[in-house]
Amino acid sequence: MKTEGIKIIAKNREARHEYFIEETFEAGISLSGTEVKSIRRGNVSLKDAWCGVKDGELWVRQMHIAPYEQGNIFNKDPIRPRRLLMHKREIMRMYGKVKQDGYAIVPLSIYFRNANVKVEVALCKGKKLYDKRQDAAIRDAKRQIDRAMKERN
Repeated sequence: MKTEGIKIIAKNREARHEYFIEETFEAGISLSGTEVKSIRRGNVSLKDAWCGVKDGELWVRQMHIAPYEQGNIFNKDPIRPRRLLMHKREIMRMYGKVKQDGYAIVPLSIYFRNANVKVEVALCKGKKLYDKRQDAAIRDAKRQIDRAMKERN
């Protein structure tokens, strides 16, 4: 993913802890005007968000976008399902993996690419408890090595 013209608004850190990321995709998202203004202020959370395919369309669910403070009657429900915009072929390929191989579709981050709101969506496989422990042990070992290198210098 190129980093030119990108401003990251929110990341789903829990997803990287809970899942092995197999493949990532960039998707547009269908929003109302007040939701875009709220996202510009950073009032978005991907903590419990997940994606599902319904009637051949990809939807993100449980993504919380706080209502815009200066909004009016056009403010939408904060956790309503929002449609993701991707090619039909990509959606069907992801859907096939989810149905057969036990994968999950999870949003990793939401960002602006130039003036457009984009969502980074990943095809993920769940980690077991021992995988999470192993990742934590590796992370701790790297920290100890870094500390030793700093003390040596």
